[in-house]
Amino acid sequence: MTSRYRSSEASQAVNSRSPRRRTVVKAAAATAVLAGPLAAALPARAAADTPAFLHGVASGDPLPDGVLLWTRVTPTSEAVPGSGLGPDTRVGWIVARDKSLTDVVAEGSTTATAATDHTVKADIRGLAPATDYWFRFSADGTDSPVARTRTAPAADAAVPGLRFGVVSCANWEAGWFASYRHLAARGDLDAWLHLGDYIYEYKSGEYAARGTVVRPHAPAHEIITLADYRTRHGKYKTDPDLQALHHKAPVVAIWDDHEFADNAWSGGAVNHTEGAEGTWTDRKAAAKQAYFEWMPVRPAIEGTTYRRLRFGKLADLSLLDLRSFRSQQASTASGSVDDPDRTITGRAQLDWLKAGLKTSDTTWRLVGNSVMISPFAIGSLSADLLGPLTKLLGLPREGLALNTDQWDGYTDDRRELLAHLRSHAIRNTVFLTGDIHMAWANDVPVDAGTYPLSASAATEFVVTSVTSDNLDDIVKVPEGTVSAIASPIIRAANRHVHWVDTDRHGYGVLDITAARAQMDYYVLSDRTDRNATSRWVRSYRTRTGTQKVERAYDPV
Repeated sequence: MTSRYRSSEASQAVNSRSPRRRTVVKAAAATAVLAGPLAAALPARAAADTPAFLHGVASGDPLPDGVLLWTRVTPTSEAVPGSGLGPDTRVGWIVARDKSLTDVVAEGSTTATAATDHTVKADIRGLAPATDYWFRFSADGTDSPVARTRTAPAADAAVPGLRFGVVSCANWEAGWFASYRHLAARGDLDAWLHLGDYIYEYKSGEYAARGTVVRPHAPAHEIITLADYRTRHGKYKTDPDLQALHHKAPVVAIWDDHEFADNAWSGGAVNHTEGAEGTWTDRKAAAKQAYFEWMPVRPAIEGTTYRRLRFGKLADLSLLDLRSFRSQQASTASGSVDDPDRTITGRAQLDWLKAGLKTSDTTWRLVGNSVMISPFAIGSLSADLLGPLTKLLGLPREGLALNTDQWDGYTDDRRELLAHLRSHAIRNTVFLTGDIHMAWANDVPVDAGTYPLSASAATEFVVTSVTSDNLDDIVKVPEGTVSAIASPIIRAANRHVHWVDTDRHGYGVLDITAARAQMDYYVLSDRTDRNATSRWVRSYRTRTGTQKVERAYDPV
């Protein structure tokens, strides 16, 4: 299949413990000796000290006139990610209208250095809107794979449709990235959205697949330093399914906590011990530097991932950074979830989001949102379900019966945002969310306590995890067992929730037209099987002007 909207010179730039806290539901991290075992595993040509593109190529943040290209060159065998070793290497790039790269529209070169871990970014401009392009990097006679990318439609274009893959929470040790493979095989994506937890920070074995390591991390220890984060990103980028998806469509990514450490906030993280693991300031800076080196992300504001992309008159996409500015998660020690002095967005970002939603002239206002905004009351659940769920969400076994890492822990920000949507009659706002390792389709009520008498201000589609443990994994029962019991109870206590699947792994495909936005949910046969199949299970949509979710009975 092909995308449905179609319609040079370019500029280029180089960007450059012990098991504790919420270990059961997010991640793993690992690293050890940098150059030794990794260098031994390099292909022969890299070992022979000729440049190699071992980590694939990628593109991201499509604009109507351009796109950001990325690669990482391994110039010599010892120049593995995080090593700080390897010579400066000239890297060229070429962009063309055809896969054979004969109709060239842009080319250039830059120098990859150890200062940016030999990663390369080329910010290409001067391209045509809504157009497929192919690109390749080269160094000293060695070529990278050829990859496809796509520009966004012109800002004033009447776009009949858009289609995005949607993913979140990919824990290396918990399985294979078959979700990426199946999205890559579609051939109909305008872009794909990664809503956070692209990597995990834990040490090897701390968070795996029901406690079993499917494939070990590198490095093997919890990642803390810049070298550690670079090594972990490098390991992820060797996955063939992840490379395949990066080769097929541009990514639009935001970070969540595990790109740093579990339950990160502006001043620390649950999974960070000040002193024993250095300072949070240094660790956060290292994580951000490695992220911007290794991801095809164009930061609009230095050091953050909040920014906005536009796709013609059909949709704009506001991408949030819900880690850099947030207050510490509420607890009996740190304050009430209703404290107006506590924030998940920070003042500047919330004002930016409100202004963008108010002034938007597109049909749809999409919000890339790393943690769930819909209220979620779990206090009514029985003890046998509440226990595993609190473990999944990282909650105290006693105390607050809600996930204070989500917007539920920052109710003043949520009230202000939803009141803004209602008071300005802002329609067609759709939150696209990851993090919770479950699939949801929700209305976003102004007052959950009185819903459905209360108005719905927006809608929300939440995708499950690519591999990270969810509820049935924690309880260690067959897939579907917990969801069959928990889903009706959750929905009874949360009347704005139309559907929740607590048990399966997979991805979403978001399809947008002027009439509706629809999320198709797909699940994997077995995350621990590298050849896992996928199948469609459910679809939900929101029709324009309704601010409510309804079931659709066929995928797009």
